[in-house]
Amino acid sequence: MTSSPTAAARTEGEAAPTVPTQVESGTAQRPGLAREMVAILDFGSQYSELIARRIRETRVYSEVLSYQTPIAEIRHLAPKGIILSGGPNSVYEAYAPQCDPALWELGIPILGVCYGMQLMVQQLGGVVGRAERAEYGKASLFINDPTDLFTNVEDGTTMWMSHADSVLRMPEGFELLAHTENTPCAAIAHHSRHLYGVQFHPEVVHSRGGMALLRNFVYHICGCEPEWTTAAFIEEAIREVRARVGDKRVLLALSGGVDSSTLAFLLHRAIGDNLTCMFIDQGFMRKNEPERLVKLFKEQFHIPVAYVDATERFIVRLEGVSDPEQKRKIIGDEFIRVFESESLRLGPFDYLAQGTLYPDIIESAGENIDPKTGERVAVKIKSHHNVGGLPENLRFKLVEPLKRLFKDEVRQVGRALGLPEEIVQRQPFPGPGLAIRVLGELTKDKVDILREADFILRQEVNRSGRYNDYWQSFAVLLPVKTVGVMGDRRTYAYALALRFVTSEDGMTADWARVPYDLLEQIANRIVNEVPGINRVVLDITSKPPGTIEWE
Repeated sequence: MTSSPTAAARTEGEAAPTVPTQVESGTAQRPGLAREMVAILDFGSQYSELIARRIRETRVYSEVLSYQTPIAEIRHLAPKGIILSGGPNSVYEAYAPQCDPALWELGIPILGVCYGMQLMVQQLGGVVGRAERAEYGKASLFINDPTDLFTNVEDGTTMWMSHADSVLRMPEGFELLAHTENTPCAAIAHHSRHLYGVQFHPEVVHSRGGMALLRNFVYHICGCEPEWTTAAFIEEAIREVRARVGDKRVLLALSGGVDSSTLAFLLHRAIGDNLTCMFIDQGFMRKNEPERLVKLFKEQFHIPVAYVDATERFIVRLEGVSDPEQKRKIIGDEFIRVFESESLRLGPFDYLAQGTLYPDIIESAGENIDPKTGERVAVKIKSHHNVGGLPENLRFKLVEPLKRLFKDEVRQVGRALGLPEEIVQRQPFPGPGLAIRVLGELTKDKVDILREADFILRQEVNRSGRYNDYWQSFAVLLPVKTVGVMGDRRTYAYALALRFVTSEDGMTADWARVPYDLLEQIANRIVNEVPGINRVVLDITSKPPGTIEWE
């Protein structure tokens, strides 16, 4: 869903307090406005979600389904095309994940990516085995057949490889479309059956001709029309909210980030005064943000916000907690407890609105387990604050209008609803706030130290005019102390890490090449102005292998 042909999409960041949600096989619900869709069957690839996002850049709706989704449910969804994702397994392993062979008889165009291509080959009678040479990273793709899938894809273009297996023999009826120096069968097709396979990953930014290939598949091979637009989404979301909620009252936890703010604007347009926004200050927000947020919504947006100071409750529960997953779950649980007690004062409320996004649901879905073997296929990276670890016996019904959207789709909706750029362009901020940027044991003093350092970092980044150059820029308080010298005296204080990353979608990220003078100014001010810190270091880890947030 886009208002222009380019959309980005995901974050590890801001999330409203929420209840558990789980993605199960076949539970994808296509919005009514998206008459056409492309389904992605996930075989455990770290890029499955990214494939869905890339398809949405073409303004065609897409969803990620488990590879175990029954064929009857796929027929019911009636996708115009299917993409089989990559995965960590080898298709010739005894218990490698398999799709229902009936998939090939649906008559729907199918594109297999990496493992998906190899599975297609194996199930249709070809042979897959260990490659003579594994291929990882960038490779030049030489096109044997420039039509169909490779229309307008430049011969010799760069594609991203990540495989140690290869197609040794194509199934009957398949033709070679492209090769690389190390991979004889880099792309294949059975044209009359509309079955295609590519050994590379067209969805990643390193594949220069990847989007052209995906557009060919979506538009020319699947015959999809670009119907997934911002205006259409807003219209349907408002209609759905009104139909679901009626004249009942809705409680929304407002964080001030783009997700919850966009949700507040959308719900206010849909149900007006039946919406009550509650801002719970859990003590882990950035400096001055609670006051700024409440004033902005009340005075400029004319949306009332009930302010709740619950700082002490959260600090008491989290004091001494070190494990990041435990931090997230405690914060989620305490949010709900505050909701329940405060809603009695402000309510009654029938519905709780949440800023759940589509990547939150996918990434928190848990491990993908083969029912025959118990073998793990895909691993949950971390539980998101809005989809895991919270009580199931809540008396609120849920309203989650944004749960079909990626991050940048939410930004587009926010702009269309009139949200100011200072909120629309806000960098992702984690739902648990500074609590998960204090590594190790949590104390109020550590949070206060980090809050001051974070304030200086944001001041200097804003002054430099580079705020929008970074997907995220933030500080992390490390659970170690180092020796320093200040005023000819020995110090023993905390080390602080600076993190600057660039990204299109948050799925992958690179460390940003920040100007030395900006880094120097930030480090000097933090060491001089924040008691408790005597050393500043820079994180230059990309994602993968790291994550953007440290916890």
